[in-house]
Amino acid sequence: MAVEKELYSIVQSPVDLVNDISVHLVQAGGKRLRPALYLLCARGGNPNSSSELLPMAVAIELIHMATLVHDDVIDNADTRRGRPTANARWGNHSSVLTGDYLWAKAFSAIATGAKNNMLKILTDVISNMCEGEIIQLQEAFNAEQDEADYRLRVAQKTADFIAASCELGALAGGLDKRDVVQVREFGYAIGMAFQITDDILDITASAEQLGKPVGNDLRQGIVTLPVIYALKTSSHRDELRRIIVNQNMSNDDVRRGLEILHETDAVEYSYTQVGKYLQHARNSLPTTLNDSVREALLSIADFVGLRKY
Repeated sequence: MAVEKELYSIVQSPVDLVNDISVHLVQAGGKRLRPALYLLCARGGNPNSSSELLPMAVAIELIHMATLVHDDVIDNADTRRGRPTANARWGNHSSVLTGDYLWAKAFSAIATGAKNNMLKILTDVISNMCEGEIIQLQEAFNAEQDEADYRLRVAQKTADFIAASCELGALAGGLDKRDVVQVREFGYAIGMAFQITDDILDITASAEQLGKPVGNDLRQGIVTLPVIYALKTSSHRDELRRIIVNQNMSNDDVRRGLEILHETDAVEYSYTQVGKYLQHARNSLPTTLNDSVREALLSIADFVGLRKY
């Protein structure tokens, strides 16, 4: 894949440590969802050559990689996608600085080709992601959050970036204003569904499937949609609340918290919300897209609804 090849090329550094960490991050892989959506949406119009689209696709993935590095440092995470995190192998200081290096490389990739309005979309969404992460830190171990709080945080952390990836692709493809708005709405709904599915998998998948410990969000005091639902409906809501606010949660606490969640229909409720977002995404696609692009985007919506990792 051209994006993958360019990622390896652009992260190369004469500083061995920076190079080692950067290559490790690229090798960790991932779904490359954001650049794929960007490229597909661009091809829904009349873009210039693929080579002219490539820098923005690479920049989008580099920004995503940088956020993951910083997230792992904040969360003190040991594994991601079944591999040691950068901070687990090389320490927090080197990891944070390498994340910053990836930010810089992202904007270097598009410095000469991106239009001002596209750069503003990227910088605005990075600001939103930072605000979302700060809100999540502030609200950790807070059992009084409601669904509106959760959805705002998910939008800022995840959905806005996926929406921006689609919007940037639509702009690169020369879609008209109405279609750009619809494509962005598709991406936003995909992003919301994607993050809610992540939060479901945190309490339902195996550690091998996730590539990180099960119940990790609960342990970190991150109050997700299944937890919010269980806090409203479970007969053990008071016990669950005591677990959530405990910043020194034990393994037994985490196991008990997961038991309480599974005693409710929190997972089923959350999947219902995923389904609603995915249907909204499908309905948002412009009718002007060519059939192959439309089918590919619909397939992505199907993947988000069915994924187990």
